[in-house]
Amino acid sequence: MYDYKKTKLDLKDTPKLILVGNPNTGKSLIFNYFTKQYVTVSNYPGTTVDITKGLGRFQGGDYVVIDTPGVNSLLPQSEDEAVTRRLIIQEEPKMIIQVIDSKNLKRALNLTQELANLGIPLILDLNMSDEAKERGIKIDRELLFELLGVKAIETIATSREGLAFLKDSVSTTKYVPLNTTYDKQIEEVIEYISKILPDSVRYKRFVSIAAISGDEDVFKLIDTSGDRVRKIEDKIRILQKEYPRPLKLVIQDIREKRSKDVTDKVLSIQGIAFKKQWQELLSRITLRPITAIPMAAVLIFIMYKFVGQFAAGTVVDFLEGTIFGEYLIPWLDKISIMAGLPSLVYDFLLGEYGIISMALTYAIAIIFPIVCAFFIFFGILEDSGYLPRLCVLLDRLFHPIGLNGRAVLPFVLGLGCDTMATLTTRTLDTKKERVLATLILALAIPCSAQLGVIMGILGDISAKATLIWLSIIILSGFSVGFITSRIIPGRRSLLIQELPPIRIPQISNILLKMWMRLKWYLKEAVPLFIAGTVILFIMERTGILKMVERATSPLVTGILSLPQKATEAFLIGFLRRDYGAAGLYVLTKSGEMSDIQALVSLVVMTLFVPCIAQFFVTIKERGIKTAIFILSFTFIFAFFVGGTLNYVLRALNIEL
Repeated sequence: MYDYKKTKLDLKDTPKLILVGNPNTGKSLIFNYFTKQYVTVSNYPGTTVDITKGLGRFQGGDYVVIDTPGVNSLLPQSEDEAVTRRLIIQEEPKMIIQVIDSKNLKRALNLTQELANLGIPLILDLNMSDEAKERGIKIDRELLFELLGVKAIETIATSREGLAFLKDSVSTTKYVPLNTTYDKQIEEVIEYISKILPDSVRYKRFVSIAAISGDEDVFKLIDTSGDRVRKIEDKIRILQKEYPRPLKLVIQDIREKRSKDVTDKVLSIQGIAFKKQWQELLSRITLRPITAIPMAAVLIFIMYKFVGQFAAGTVVDFLEGTIFGEYLIPWLDKISIMAGLPSLVYDFLLGEYGIISMALTYAIAIIFPIVCAFFIFFGILEDSGYLPRLCVLLDRLFHPIGLNGRAVLPFVLGLGCDTMATLTTRTLDTKKERVLATLILALAIPCSAQLGVIMGILGDISAKATLIWLSIIILSGFSVGFITSRIIPGRRSLLIQELPPIRIPQISNILLKMWMRLKWYLKEAVPLFIAGTVILFIMERTGILKMVERATSPLVTGILSLPQKATEAFLIGFLRRDYGAAGLYVLTKSGEMSDIQALVSLVVMTLFVPCIAQFFVTIKERGIKTAIFILSFTFIFAFFVGGTLNYVLRALNIEL
């Protein structure tokens, strides 16, 4: 067992081991095997990319093991790739393990050649060797070692086969030069740049090739003066004149050729197993529109039922209503009375805006089961290989609003909980896409708790009212996404998605991933609920909440023609969406609002500002300026649409 305090102090001087590889190669499973204790998950500074670090004990001593995002190249085309490259350069690892999907050796060898330019000891982990064998793929590891000089080890991370040998190899592997030789003219420029770079630059060949490939950002990672950079750029411009194609493509073609040459020699295809045949059949079913669309609809429906109704309904009702409402809160209430707590302390803990009665109830009894359910379902989709196929299938649907197929996950999750969905927008590639998805989630995706109440009210009015509400919400989300995607700088990323084979998920892997993600939730998200509740408590105590209610009341009674009591419902809706909708439900049932007023209020409540938990998560993910913009925009837009609807319904004398 590790001494936690000791490892905390020694981490800075502990050598680093970095896991690198293409997406979906099993790096996380190998990381979990290497690191039994002291694991941390955090955002890489200045990004939304998660980096996982842990302390592992090897034969040759301890290593800080770093699990990097999946990459296809160290010439960054995405934030994930930029972070991985920065990590390698800044952490100066003693060892790199490249985790390879054995079924895609040729593609992996392109990355191998880039890693080799760093001059760091390298091990090739030929993972998923069982799936390769099922496809009839055999890799001659001894010949691969002869050709590359790099040790290659077969593993099956899901069953831990070969991982012990891989771990033991860390202490015995030394650096072996593996440099792809380029044309004479390119090699001369590489040598020139390497000489002109300052002595403090450790990875000179890697930096030189990156610069020739057109990567200007590489100079930001090293201590290089502007004068040196100008000389390097002049030399590269001269070199470019000798080639009709961009130097980046020239270098890429040379790497591709070598990867193909090596793959042709070491890889052979034998008979295809029966398991491979049914995998191919399932793969075709999930990609052909005639079968894939109904299948996707069924899976999305199951996800909504499991996450949005079972977790957000049945489980939340039990935890919130029974555990917290009938047992925990009353028990704490009795103890506080017996202890004679001052009223201020009592209200701070158990009052309307109390740390326990609101913050912990919301975070543990309401959001936590939704998070658990989503991570289980997400893990099944992820490990089965279906997730990339769903993104590809729905890709074109999201193009008009500046997004690609990956946006389907946060949007579906938003029907369960918009707060959690906002956290998952970090899976999108660009900052523009993450801002767009966050805006649409805040504006047009009602959470399950709110949606249930809304459907209950609309069901009592008419099918026409339901159709009008649904049309306005969909049109609002689409039009806002369409317009803002053309205003926000940047461009939509292409959906470049590897399609892994369909496989049966292993429960142990899903539960392990869920546990790692839940620890992150408890560390990162729960403090936001507490902070938001403290602010609300202060606002209520100082009378600011009442002032806000009085200030917004004229908008509600004037523009929307709603009773003044509806103001309180909208204000509570900012604290928690379903409570706000419930307030409108009471007004409708009591006859204090007509059908037109009810429909107008529901449209506004749906488009209204995000709940406070989602607002704080938006601050964390997108920054305070973006969060305030989204808050302000949704407020104005909701009242504009609601006011317009109110005027049209009354002017045309439409009956519901």
